[in-house]
Amino acid sequence: MTTHDNLDSVDAKITARNVFVYYGDKRAIDDVSIDISAKYVTAFIGPSGCGKSTFLRTLNRMNDTIAGARVEGDIALDGVDIYKSSMDVVQLRARVGMVFQKPNPFPKSIFENVAYGPRIHGLAASKSEMDEIVERSLRRAGLWDEVKDRLADSGTALSGGQQQRLCIARAIAVDPEVILMDEPCSALDPIATARIEELIDELRGNYAIVIVTHSMQQAARVSQRTAFFHLGRMVEYGKTSDIFTNPREERTKDYITGRYG
Repeated sequence: MTTHDNLDSVDAKITARNVFVYYGDKRAIDDVSIDISAKYVTAFIGPSGCGKSTFLRTLNRMNDTIAGARVEGDIALDGVDIYKSSMDVVQLRARVGMVFQKPNPFPKSIFENVAYGPRIHGLAASKSEMDEIVERSLRRAGLWDEVKDRLADSGTALSGGQQQRLCIARAIAVDPEVILMDEPCSALDPIATARIEELIDELRGNYAIVIVTHSMQQAARVSQRTAFFHLGRMVEYGKTSDIFTNPREERTKDYITGRYG
């Protein structure tokens, strides 16, 4: 595996070392090590079934929900092992939020979708504080002006692109440190996709952001760091500009020039 020089170990938010993931006897991730910076958007690219989403899900223990899945190796958030038995997984998932491929708002009002997490975690002492959190989160997700007059309407009544921004607002309402995005635009039209990409760019620097994407153009547009996965291994990791213009590994070059994938 090639890691380009001078990457982000100094300001790493998440460090993964020698990570293997198994589903029963099947090895889905094979010895991946990476530092994920707090300052940048990191994209995971690679052909379908290469392990990029599986690896993403190890970063907030979403694989815990899959029967027969087990993770080996070390993954640390701010230097603390997230797989140690004393780790509060609910708290971890508040710190490391997740936005899924298909928008999945709760069957509740727009307001309640955003208020749900802060309420569980006791982040608002009063109704006015909760109102503030909801407004701030919707503003950050670029949705406030579109929904401010209908906060009592169901979140599921919004368009697909609006639903995905609502899910991003829901993720940031609990003040996470990391946002994981698993192909957040694959179910959206080009206009909604462009809006989500703008949003990712606006959020960069406030959160460590990791995005899994099938679209190399999207990775090139939104990320500053890119990891290329193939057959469960991370083949190459570096600055996005280097990965796309000057990849060191033949397999990376083949994928980026469209020879396979």
